[in-house]
Amino acid sequence: MKIKLTTLALASAFVLTACSTQIDGDARLQEQAVLGINWVQQSGEYQALAHQAFNTAKVAFDQAKVKKGKKKAVVVDLDETMIDNSAHAGWQVKNGKGFNPEVWTRWVNARQSQAIAGAVEFNNYVNSHKGTMFYVSNRKDSTEKAATIDDMKKLGFNGVSEETLYLKKDKSNKSKRFADIEQQGYEIVLYVGDNLNDFGDETYKKSNAERRSFVEQNRQAFGKKFIMLPNPNYGDWERGMAKDYYKGDAQSRVKIRHDAIKAWDGK
Repeated sequence: MKIKLTTLALASAFVLTACSTQIDGDARLQEQAVLGINWVQQSGEYQALAHQAFNTAKVAFDQAKVKKGKKKAVVVDLDETMIDNSAHAGWQVKNGKGFNPEVWTRWVNARQSQAIAGAVEFNNYVNSHKGTMFYVSNRKDSTEKAATIDDMKKLGFNGVSEETLYLKKDKSNKSKRFADIEQQGYEIVLYVGDNLNDFGDETYKKSNAERRSFVEQNRQAFGKKFIMLPNPNYGDWERGMAKDYYKGDAQSRVKIRHDAIKAWDGK
């Protein structure tokens, strides 16, 4: 009996230690996000870059021509492109919690998102100057659509509807949704996003070396066809730091992040 109790105690201690390690790892991951969230929420520099992106996007839109018979379209991502969710990231930091899909849906349905600086103005300019804005986002179509439409209308985005909103129904990659838009007679002249995957599937689940190669190969398109918003808090570049990045626990991701840093040796 004593042996069984000892075994049970050891097993319980192991489980508790594992849980504690996971909690500590999640907290460490979130603490690493603090300065990025501070920058997004507090700095004029972040706002300046957002305005710069949308000012550039307006010029690119005005200069873009479409083939005869085609309608002019702009495709934008939503989260951290048009909509600011940094308060959700702040909740993660305050609570030491990693990303949780159920909590994210609660956040979306709370309808407390804010607009990125310059986003509403650009959106409304496109929709009032012979263009149509399409919103291609990996928010869930099944549980997050109504709140997304409500939030965007409240924030002043014109043209948001079930016809222009392409949320995630199955896969996260977006090229099929881009093709669906074009099949309606539109020509997409401009893509706006905070993730290279917002411009197509070439970088989807690829390493950062491959993602950087995509940027180099398409460097002339940035500012003309592709407009990038800054997002220091999350993105597929994080997955790109190591193979199977998300298959490990929080502690392993902390280590991967540190190992990925290029550092001066002090000499």
